[in-house]
This record gives sequence, structure tokens and C-alpha cells, in this order.
Amino acid sequence: MRSAFESMPYLAQMAGPMTSAKESSVISKELIEKLPKTDLHVHLDGSVRLSTLIELAREYNVKLPSYTEEGLKELVFKPEYESLVDYLKGFDYTCAVLQSELALERTAYELAQDNQQEGVRYVEVRFAPQLHVHAHLSMENVLKSVNRGMERAKKEFNQRSEVREGQEPPFEYSIVVCALRYFSGETSEYYHTMFRAHAFSPSKTVFSLASLELAQAAVQVRDEHGIPITGFDLAGAEAGYPAEEHIDAYAFAHKFFMMKTVHAGEAYGPESIFQAITDLHADRIGHGTFLLDPTMITDSSINDREGYVKELAQYIADRRITLEICLTSNMQTNPKLRNLSAHPFRDMMRARLSTTICTDNRTVSNTTVSEEIHRAMKYLDLGPHALKRSVIYGFKRSFFPGGYLEKRRYVRRIIDYYESLERAHPELMDGGATASDSSDLSDHDDLHDLRDE
Repeated sequence: MRSAFESMPYLAQMAGPMTSAKESSVISKELIEKLPKTDLHVHLDGSVRLSTLIELAREYNVKLPSYTEEGLKELVFKPEYESLVDYLKGFDYTCAVLQSELALERTAYELAQDNQQEGVRYVEVRFAPQLHVHAHLSMENVLKSVNRGMERAKKEFNQRSEVREGQEPPFEYSIVVCALRYFSGETSEYYHTMFRAHAFSPSKTVFSLASLELAQAAVQVRDEHGIPITGFDLAGAEAGYPAEEHIDAYAFAHKFFMMKTVHAGEAYGPESIFQAITDLHADRIGHGTFLLDPTMITDSSINDREGYVKELAQYIADRRITLEICLTSNMQTNPKLRNLSAHPFRDMMRARLSTTICTDNRTVSNTTVSEEIHRAMKYLDLGPHALKRSVIYGFKRSFFPGGYLEKRRYVRRIIDYYESLERAHPELMDGGATASDSSDLSDHDDLHDLRDE
């Protein structure tokens, strides 16, 4: 069967040469861990250490199916899942223990540490604050708790002599808050209160009000407390819960200079991605898995499906709207992608779309950024030069909390450090490429321009 890429000639016109799997396989996991990396799509509640989950469950009297890491891996956090419902079961346990300031701060701190240990230098931790707000824990304190954990880990890491002396780039982070497309009164105490307060409103009205309230809270907490809340996200079931119900929230976030990302095209078709970038003005797309697949279009009014996908892909490519790619998570939750080699990431690279590799959920998917990169190299023909492009896109398309010039200087340090590793490890360079070859990395702020800083 031909891939979506092969069946659509216009994508081939956008493409460049690809590195073979044989060439890609020369980079070891150990070297990948040394590379400076980002994780722009990682959920806090999907990335709790199992040892911490067990400790917190005992402390807060949360019942688990097992109180050993081995037992939890066998019963809950499995290598493979039967369905999306099976995949999501683990969140019932992690969310249940993340209902205090101390628990939130601890898990955020440990998440930052886990990223630092594998070479991730910039992470955007995302979560839905409204899952943690209750009578004894305010929205403000939820956000401040997560920030305290991340900030403490950042300060500790950046005190290392290698960072202070400029030999390595520092660790940075920001926070992305998630609204939900769908929830019920049983999802959390906060949402239960929302439904009670709007007992005569349609559910979709409550969904819209909740996302707008979150956007307003995020902006206010950001501005009053200086917390680096830089992004607004929309997560949850796409089918039946369209992006247009959250226009007001995204308009508010946009008005107050908050960057925007949207879970879209993960289990639904290209129309969902179209809604994200037109109705919600998304700067990035979470997953975007089926962007290039015209067979996933369900809107009967779209007659020329290949033409629709072509124009959508061109629009995204031209504006460098970055796709947050989560390979293992996609494979575990979507029956179409049980074989990782069938993932459309290969086609996205050929089309020169802006992509960055992320984990989604480190614990639930039992993965790391380094492991995701290694899998992409092994199964999806990610070569050294394409790897560099993807890594740099992660930093350049981040919702970095500093100013524009500060971000440029930070990215410049990342590139310098990456290229020092290239000189020390020739296997990081394609046969015909050099450390200074940045032609495929260019965009509105290309690397040549960055070198002038």
C-alpha cells in the first residue's frame, strides 16, 4: 500500500532527499542523550514517576491496583494498550494524587530533573489546572505550585559549573495550560461546580465557559506573579467537540499575547487541524498525525480531498506552524499506527514541514525524548541532518518565556553547543553535510541570521 506521501505528487514536489535507515542507525542512544533537546508536548499528569505515585497514593489514601512499580507496569502503565480508554486509565490514578500543592510541586520538580538527565534543555510542561482545583486548592496555587517545582530544578541545574562557565547551555522551561474539549461533572470537583452553577446551560456552553475562565486565570496569574505561563492548549476528544466552541478562550489568550497550541489531527481528520489554525489561530499543532491523509476527511462538503490536504499542508508549511510529534503515544492509542514504520512522520519530513519530537506522556507511554528520537531514526528514516533540523525547530518554535532577542541568543547557544558535539562526533553529520550547513534549517529567522547576533 502506498503512503499518503507517495499517493500525492504535490508532496513530492515539496520534498528533499531523505537519509536511509542504515545511515540513521549509527547514532547511539548515549549520544542522543548528549544532544540538547526540547520537549514541547509533555503532560505533567502523564509523567509522574511510578515511585512517587506509589508514595503519594499511600500518603493521600488513593487506592492503586498495585503498590509496586512492577505491578503498575503490568496492570496500568503497559508497553501496549488495547484502546485509548485503556491508555487513559493511568490518568485516573495520577490525577487523584495530584490534589495538593506539595504533590504538584514535587512532580513538576521531578519531571524537570528527568528531562535534564537525558539532555533536554527546554521543556514546556502542560496540564489542565481545572483537574486539580478544589475547595482547598485554588487555581492560583495550582499554577504557583507547578512553577515552584520547575523553578527549583532550573536553579539547581544552572548552578552547575558547566553552565555557569558557558560550556553548556542552561535549562529553561515554561508552562502551558490545557482546556478540555469535553468533561463531565465527575471529571473533577471544579467541573462539578461549573455544571452546578450552569445547570440550565447546554454542555457545550459550559465547555466554552470553562476554557475562557482558564484563559483569564492564566493571564492574570502570569501577569501578577511573573510565572512563565506562555501557552494555551485544547485537549481531549476531537470528534463531536469542535474547536469553534473555544473561540472566546483563544481570542482572549491571543489578545493578551499568549501563544497557542491545539491537540488536533490525533484521532480525527485534517478538518480538525484546519479548525485549530483558522478558528483558534494555533501557532503549533499537538500531534497533527493525520494532516496528510485525505481518507480521514469526513466533511461531505469537501469534494476534492487531496486538494484540501494539499492547500492545508502548504499553509502550515509556509507559516512554519510546528507539529508536536509523539510517536509512541500515537502508536499506543491509534489502531492504524500499531506498526511505527507506518507513522506519517516520515512523510512530514519529506514535505519539509516544521516538526519537533515530543514524549506526550513519559510514564504512561514509558518513553523519553531520547527514546522517541532513537525510534524515529530506527523506523522512520530520521537521518542526522533531519534530526538537527527537528531539534533546532523545537527551540525556535518554543513558547520561550523571555523576550525575542533573549530567545535568539538562547537558540544561538544551543546551535553552538550542538555543532560542538558534531565536531566531536562525526556520526552526527550526514556524509555531504558540514556542521555549518544550515540551508534546510532556514526560515523567517534562519541560522545564518542568528549567527549575526
